[in-house]
Parts: sequence; C-alpha cells; structure tokens
Amino acid sequence: MAALSALLATVALAPGAAHAQAGPRVPALDWQPCDTDVEGVPATVHFECATAAVPLDYSHPNRGTYHLALMKKPAVDAGKRLGSLFVNYGGPGGTAIDDTELYFSDQVRHQLFSTLNDQYDIVAVDPRGVGRSEGAMDCEANQITQGVYSLPFATPDTDPNTLLSKDQAYVRQCVRKNRAVLPYVTTANFARDLDLLRQSVGDKKLNFLGFSYGTFLGSTYAALFPDNLGRVVLDGPVDADSYINRPSKDLQAQTSAFERELSRFFAACAADQATCQGFGRGAGAGGETDPEVAFDALVAQADAHPIPVPAGNRYTDDLRPVTGDDILNATIGNLYRKEFWARYIVRDLVAAENDDGSGMRSDSDYQSGYDPESGTFDPLTDRYFLIGAVEQRYSSNIQHYFRLGRASYDSFDHFWFNTGYVELNYGIFPVRGNGVFRGPFTVPDTASTPLVVATTYDPATPYRGAKSLVRDLGNARLLTMVGDGHTAYGGESACIDEKVDDYLLGGTLPDAGTTCRQDVTFGVTSPYTNSLVAPKAAGAASGVRIGGPHERQDG
Repeated sequence: MAALSALLATVALAPGAAHAQAGPRVPALDWQPCDTDVEGVPATVHFECATAAVPLDYSHPNRGTYHLALMKKPAVDAGKRLGSLFVNYGGPGGTAIDDTELYFSDQVRHQLFSTLNDQYDIVAVDPRGVGRSEGAMDCEANQITQGVYSLPFATPDTDPNTLLSKDQAYVRQCVRKNRAVLPYVTTANFARDLDLLRQSVGDKKLNFLGFSYGTFLGSTYAALFPDNLGRVVLDGPVDADSYINRPSKDLQAQTSAFERELSRFFAACAADQATCQGFGRGAGAGGETDPEVAFDALVAQADAHPIPVPAGNRYTDDLRPVTGDDILNATIGNLYRKEFWARYIVRDLVAAENDDGSGMRSDSDYQSGYDPESGTFDPLTDRYFLIGAVEQRYSSNIQHYFRLGRASYDSFDHFWFNTGYVELNYGIFPVRGNGVFRGPFTVPDTASTPLVVATTYDPATPYRGAKSLVRDLGNARLLTMVGDGHTAYGGESACIDEKVDDYLLGGTLPDAGTTCRQDVTFGVTSPYTNSLVAPKAAGAASGVRIGGPHERQDG
C-alpha cells in the first residue's frame, strides 16, 4: 500500500480555495523525453512522457489525488497540427502506452499512426489501475489455476462448492492486494480524467480513437461531455448499455458470435484445403472433408489422452501436454484476427494431429498470459476482471450463475466457458465502483457526430451490438466492414482506412450506409498488414474478452 500513499493523501487547500475552485483543477503537464529507449523503435522516433494529477474521487475533487501516466508522439508536421488524438486500444485493462510504443516499432511494418501522426500528437494515457499509472492492479494470481478463466473450464460436472471456493479465494486475493485503488478505476472516472487532460493539452474538443472496450470509454465520454466532442472514432464497438447494465446478456451474444466465427473458419478450411493443409480431409461420416468433425475429434482425443509437447520445440519451454480445454483456449484467442486463422489455428491443429502440441501449448499459455520463460503471469486479465467487476451490474444470487453455466454448456458446443460459470466471480465481488455511469448513452444533434466502425462477423463485439450502440447514441454514423475478426481500422481494409483517415484528418464523414470489403482473405494477408497480427483481447492475457488491436510477435 505504500506505493499508493500519494493517491490517498488529502490535498491541503488554502483558506477559500475550495470556494473559489469551480471544478476539478486542470492538471499541468510537464512533458519530458521518456526515460528509456524502446526496443524495436527507431532512434528517429521520440516520445514524450508526463504525469497528471487528477481527483481520486470526482464527487469530492479536493480530497485526494491520483496520478496518471501519459505518453505522446508529437505531430510530424507541426505547421499542419490538428491537436491531440487520444487513443485507447481496449480491455478493459489494456495499456495504451506500451501498445502505442509497439505501433511505432519496427516490429509493425504497417504502423497504425503512419498517416494520423503527421497532423496529430498521438496521446496515450494508461487508465486508472493500469500499466504505468499509479497503483497498477495485480492480483498476483496463477491464471491457469486461480483466475477467472482458470483451467479446466467449469462444466455441469464441476463440484459447485469447489468452484465457489476457488472463486472466493481469487476475489479475496484481488481485493486484498488492490483495495486502495479498486473503487476508483471505473470507466466514467477515466472519462472524466480524459476531459481534464483534453484541457491540459490545450484542445477545445476531444479527438479520440477507441477500439473495442475503448468504444465503451468513448461512448461514456460522449454521453458525459457531448459539448466537448471533437472527431471520435469507435472501432469494434461495444453495445454500451448492454455491457454495463446487462453483462450476462452481452456475454451470451459474444459467445454466440465466437461460435459463428469458428464455423466460418471451418467453412474456409473446407473450401481451401491447400491453406488448411488438409485438416479435416476425410473426417466426415461419408469420408467427405469436414474440419469441424476433425476439430471436435481432436478435442475429445486430447481430453482422453493429452497431446505431448516435445522438448526442444521452437515455440515453448512449457512441456505440459495439451488438453481439449487448451485447444479451445488457444483457438478462441486466435479467432480475433483473420490473419491468425492460417498462421496459428491451422498450424496448431495440423501439428496436434501429428502428436506435437507445442504450438497449441504456446498459444494456450499466451491466452492465459503465462510466460513460461519467467514463470510469471501478465496481470492484464486481473485488471480486465477488476474494472468490469466494480461497475457492471451483476446479480448477487449465486445459484443464478450455476443455472447460466448449465444453459451456456447446453447452448455453445465449444466456447460455453465464456459465459455463465465464469460470471460467478462477478456475482460475489464485494467492492462497488465510485462514479459509475450507466447511461443513457446518447449524443445530441448539436454535438459532433462519432464515427462507429463495425465488422459484420466480429467475434468479440457482435455487429448487432454496433447497430444497437448507433441507435442509442442517436447522433452517430455507422461505417461497416464486411469481413471477419475484431476491429477494422489499421490494415484490414484500405477502404476502411481511407474513410477513417478522411474523417479524423478532414472531418468528412462517410455517407450513411457506407460498406467496405475486407482485404484479408484466409490464405492471403492484406498488403497493409504484413506483420500486423493483432489482437489478443485486452492484450496478451485475456483473449476471451473485448480488447483492441494488440500485437502478438511469436512465430
């Protein structure tokens, strides 16, 4: 708790200061060159860093402060500078600073901001309780045995008391280790932070590019501060009202979308056996090609006889054999991006059929945020859970989650674990969030019009949710990509990139009803992506959830 002493310190005010102060004080930002060089970032790329002191509790803005970490990449063409573009890549719990560094690195040949940074300062802010901001949360949990998505996944055969005890222990550990900051990490509080930071950088309006959960943040800001909206893009949009007020319904829709996306992978695999390396050939009852039959058989085989991971393989030092749950765990994460279908899913399945589980083990560990080299877990899944748990509206009826779990197991053949039993953790969470905003998520006609970018077969944020968000916002414009994967801007479609850039750089909205096609196909990646192989939802640790365009760099 010593690290949070500044966060909890009472701010001493001079006599009369509280009366004179109309609202929260706008932080002064002392931008300085960032302390360290970033591996893979060219020496010609220079970042500036700052710390912002904001109210810990906006209902009592003078009682205490919280410190946010910021980083910016100044606009290349200062003479044409449009202001700042604040970015958030998703989560909840994802870091903005680390990912922004990555997007300017040599590891990503298609740099997300190669055009936007000409005229915008790209500003990344790590949210409350995340990354380099104060009191970054960490339950210090073993995600494979303790965490929300621990393995083996719960089923109707799981002993209810054993599951409840495990979840209670995890929740107690999370609360104990993060108690000081927990109530204050709500999305609405961070939206309020962004409005102060907008003023700190000297912008009259907030320009914002948000992916996935970042669209919930953007929608919250838009509803709270409609008069301060500038050019706002919401890509891979969350159904904001459903996410915060009906999270179980939201997860059921997401799980259905994951099942549909897996079916689309199977169809692509059957139609292009060359790219699919023959997976599923002859697997059908009549000897026909059927990748789904082959997949289900492989999962059942791995449950009965786990697949070995040979020593000396190129992917992982974790030699634990692969179970059926590992296959499902790895696969759901690799459905987030169409580039992953051939690069990872096919690779893993073909190898596993040949008794080599190394790729599958690597991807399952990656999904769980486990680094076998260091033996540590990324805390990102903890942060994902905690931010949602303090603000989403969940029932405290424990039996409710066992009923939901059974219904999910009966409804979803492969990814039942994404809803139902997993939500028991939320139902028993004891901390309520400070400053939560639950809607309505509306934008008046007098405000700037947000651009909502949605993908028809997005597995993480279903397209119907995007349409619901647009209806709720009222003043919003929908831009659609016909295609697969989570989020569209940044190399999936040249058409999408052009429309988004036209809006952010020139203020020109696409015509109502504009639809673009995805350039990425099953066997051929987009010419714009090359190594843009994102995202793991919420980063390396939580591919089951919402997330944004994060990178993965393994083979």
